[in-house]
Amino acid sequence: MLNRSILVLVVLLSCWASASAAETADCSRTYTLALHDHGLLYSADTDSGIDKDVADELIRRSGCKVTVSLMPRARIWQLIESGALDFSLSGITNADRDKFAGFAWYFSNKYYLLVHKNSGVSSLSAFEQNDTLQLGVIRSFRYSETANRLVDKLQSANRVSQAGGLAPLYQTLMQGRVQGMIIEPFDFPALEERKIREVTSILEFNDPPVPHGLIMSKKALSVTQQEQWRAIIGNMRSDGTMRRIFEKYFKPELAGAMVNF
Repeated sequence: MLNRSILVLVVLLSCWASASAAETADCSRTYTLALHDHGLLYSADTDSGIDKDVADELIRRSGCKVTVSLMPRARIWQLIESGALDFSLSGITNADRDKFAGFAWYFSNKYYLLVHKNSGVSSLSAFEQNDTLQLGVIRSFRYSETANRLVDKLQSANRVSQAGGLAPLYQTLMQGRVQGMIIEPFDFPALEERKIREVTSILEFNDPPVPHGLIMSKKALSVTQQEQWRAIIGNMRSDGTMRRIFEKYFKPELAGAMVNF
C-alpha cells in the first residue's frame, strides 16, 4: 500500500513538473515587447486593451523581466526583423514575415470594408471599379487574402492613402479624403460614435478568419525560446484564460468564436 502511495505521489509530482515546465521560459535577460495603439487591442489613452492584458499574463506566467513600450506598427515590424525587438502582439503572417518572425496564435478574426455612404457603393466590386474612390489603410498593415488583393490593386492605381494609426484613418474618412477603410472587430467600438455610424456602411470580405498571434523575432530568440513562449500562449488558450480576456471586450459568443479556431 505504501509503495502504491509513493508511486501515485511520483506520478503527481511528475505531472506537476511537466505543467510547470510548460509555463517556464529562459529569463536570462530582459526582453522587449511593443504594443501598438489600435482600438480594443490597446488604447494609449487608457493604457488598457486585449494586448495589454495578454502581455501582462505572459509576463506573469513566464516570470521574466519584459520592458513594454508603444510603437507604430511599421516600426515594430522593422525592429522585429532586425532583432532589436523581441515581441509584439496580434500579428498576422505572410511569406515575407515568416522569414524573420515566429508566431504563437491566440485568436482569429475576419475583415470588413467600411465605406462612406456618400461613395454610393454597396458592394466590394463597386468600390474597386469606381476610379474616383480612395481607400485608407494603416501603414504596414496586411489583411485577409481578398482585402490584400484590393489594397494591392488600388495601390498600383494610386488610390490608397496611408495613415499611422486608426484614429487618423477615421479622421480622413470623415473628412472625405478617403471613401473606404479596412476594419476588424477591434475597431467596431469607434463605430458606436453616432457621427461615424450614421454616415458609413460595412461590407464583408468573403474570406475565412485570419489567425493573429504573439510575434517573436527569429533573430532575437532561438527556436527553443520561441517554443517556450508558444507553450505559454497555448496554456492560456487551453485553460480558458485567453477567452476570459476576450470576454472583457466582446460578447461571449464573439469572444468564443475568436479564440476557438
